[in-house]
Amino acid sequence: MKVLVLSAYDARSHQLWRENLFGMFPDLRWSELTLPPRYYSWRVRGNSLSWAFNHRDTLTDNYDLILSTSMTDLSALRGFVPQLACVPTAIYFHENQFAYPDNPRISAERNPSVEPQLLSIYTALCADQLIFNSQFNRHSFVEGARQLLRKLPDHVPSGIVQTLESRARVIPVPLAQELFCVTESSHSTDSTALNIVWNHRWEFDKGPALLLAIMQKLIDKGVRFRLHVLGQRFRQTPEEFAALAQLMQSHYQRTGIAPGQWGFIESRTEYNALLASSDVVLSTATHDFQGLALLEATALGCTPLAPHCMAYPEYLPPENLYPIDQTPQQCADHAAKTLERWANDKLSLAALPQVDVTRFSPQALIGAYSTLFSQLCAKP
Repeated sequence: MKVLVLSAYDARSHQLWRENLFGMFPDLRWSELTLPPRYYSWRVRGNSLSWAFNHRDTLTDNYDLILSTSMTDLSALRGFVPQLACVPTAIYFHENQFAYPDNPRISAERNPSVEPQLLSIYTALCADQLIFNSQFNRHSFVEGARQLLRKLPDHVPSGIVQTLESRARVIPVPLAQELFCVTESSHSTDSTALNIVWNHRWEFDKGPALLLAIMQKLIDKGVRFRLHVLGQRFRQTPEEFAALAQLMQSHYQRTGIAPGQWGFIESRTEYNALLASSDVVLSTATHDFQGLALLEATALGCTPLAPHCMAYPEYLPPENLYPIDQTPQQCADHAAKTLERWANDKLSLAALPQVDVTRFSPQALIGAYSTLFSQLCAKP
């Protein structure tokens, strides 16, 4: 089987998805076209132009199947390259354009553009199957499309949402197999402090204000802990990270606890080793459609703690979730109380609660992907 993968905004989660698929199905003949994850507005609207006129030979190489991310402007691409119109196609939704939180530090436009949302609907209507990484992602896309179509002024065809729903299914992004090969001996024997990992992008939608509030409450409670702040950082980062750095420096100086890692780790081996030697992985996100960073750390033995929203309740028990339907300070207090309890458990040599995420392993998901490929290629 000859398969073309199109990743129009090739962010880290998109890279992991396609790389893990290549490893799961080494006998398939894979080709790929990717574009770097920058210049968002141009990338979303211009990817069809870039590919159709720069990579026509690759696009017209007689494929049996196309796997495309939802950022791809598939309707325009098929117009530019008509040979693609008859190739069975699945669109993979790592995220959707309807469920992004507003940035409180950027003034909202009076009439924000609906073009990215409409483009995702056009692309979805071009596909034979829509694949989402979580039920939350699937539901928020369908409901977002429904609400948008209701707002449009006139000449909106009926049945679009029903068509989208009929084509949609959930198959998560598989985690790397190596994450499930860590032994108990890899974990830290340091019982003097709770090792907490926060391993997300340094952006507003990952909740830096809540992270700062939780750490302040832990310090106020006298909890002995170490914080590793990982993840990608960019030229502009939320101001809370500077405040957090100062807070943690004072905490380490006062308690004598060795400082945690601060900043992105280039080496995947070193990154995995740090996760495997830590106790807890914390999410404060307001935007996560599957939560790969948290899942990777959980697979490596960290105890997860996440907000009770988005995709997290689909795979985390209630005791690993904190409420988000209260004031920010109350949410921070709930999270801090759980972390304090786990710190006390560690100091008393009690085991922290573990969460099984083997359902996200390649071995667990290979059947679902294999069935998808077979069904698509069997279509007349």
